[in-house]
Amino acid sequence: MDVPMKVPEPTTTISPAKFAHIVLYTKKFKEMVDWYCNFLGASLTGASQGLAFLTYDEEHHRIAIIETPEYKDRVPDTVGMAHFAYSYESLADMIHQYERLKSSSIMPVRTINHGPTTSMYYRDPDENAVEIQVDNFKSVSELNDWFSTGAFNRNPIGITFEFEELITRHKAGESEQSLLHPREGDTASMLSENHKN
Repeated sequence: MDVPMKVPEPTTTISPAKFAHIVLYTKKFKEMVDWYCNFLGASLTGASQGLAFLTYDEEHHRIAIIETPEYKDRVPDTVGMAHFAYSYESLADMIHQYERLKSSSIMPVRTINHGPTTSMYYRDPDENAVEIQVDNFKSVSELNDWFSTGAFNRNPIGITFEFEELITRHKAGESEQSLLHPREGDTASMLSENHKN
């Protein structure tokens, strides 16, 4: 299927007001709770009988973690959820997050400029992929203008890059708009690896 990308106009359909939460099963209960509290800067709102609730905003929980020692381990390379993602307001905020996590030896496994977003992918203790991202365009109309060039359909994965280089350029005073501009290049050799994220 080949459909040109475009953010659609609003419709009269009543959609959800927000995405509420994610639930994760684990055999590494405390490790997962600690990791997500650190990763998201989240607080534990409550825990009981192998069930923990975490939030990073006004919601009562954004992640629930359930201890399931009797469950089978995940089989690699099977269908299912690829990753979930969190957006930051600015590149500066995402750099702060990167540096904070780096100080705890939590490093991304991949950094990609997808075109619409600049993204970093991490792995939690159970090897779930978690993305943090920042939008590359300031408005939907700017994004749709870029989509209309066909650049995304020619390269729907994006270009990998070194985040440390981007940080150096940011600290040297280069504008976020310049740093977040979609990158051009050949990703054919990366497609199958990047689809895992």
